[in-house]
This record gives sequence, C-alpha cells and structure tokens, in this order.
Amino acid sequence: MEKKNKVYTSFKAFYPYYLSEHSNLSCRRLHVVGSTLVLLCLVLTLMTQRWWLLCLLPFLGYGFAWVGHFFFEKNRPATFTYPLYSFMGDWVMYWQYIKGDIER
Repeated sequence: MEKKNKVYTSFKAFYPYYLSEHSNLSCRRLHVVGSTLVLLCLVLTLMTQRWWLLCLLPFLGYGFAWVGHFFFEKNRPATFTYPLYSFMGDWVMYWQYIKGDIER
C-alpha cells in the first residue's frame, strides 16, 4: 500500500491508493449509493428543471461516502487531500463496481 503522505502526480498512480482507502465493503457500498443518488438527482433536475435540486448533489455524494469512511473504513477521505483525483476515483470505482470488476 502507498504511503498516505505521498504526492501523486497522475491519476494512474493515485488510483491504487484510492482503492486501498476503500477496502471496507460497507464503505464502498455507501459510495455507490451516494453516486447513484447523485445521478438520479441530476436526471430529476434535468427532467423537472428545478435547478435548486443541484444543491443536493454534494450532500448526496459526499454524505454517504463520508459516513462510509468515518464509521466503517475509519480513515480520512482522500477528498481532503486530492479533491480532483478523489472525484475521478469515485466514478471509476463506481463503474468498476457496477460492472462487477471489484468486490460488491
């Protein structure tokens, strides 16, 4: 596993560390729930044109993820150190989870 204080200069180098910070299945599942709710909220916003619904996105996405980290994974979310790579990692992990490429 990579050191937590390592400086990552590419997403490719960061992603294995990101996955290691999401080894707890409950944490990973909470990320998937949050990401799915974000997608559903986006669709609902576009369908209804109730743009205020976009305000819910950070709470849906990060709320579920942070509960997973603080209560199950017991670590500090990578978002605090690597916000862009972490955001990208959320969606790569989501897609891999949906496809069955990582443990569900």
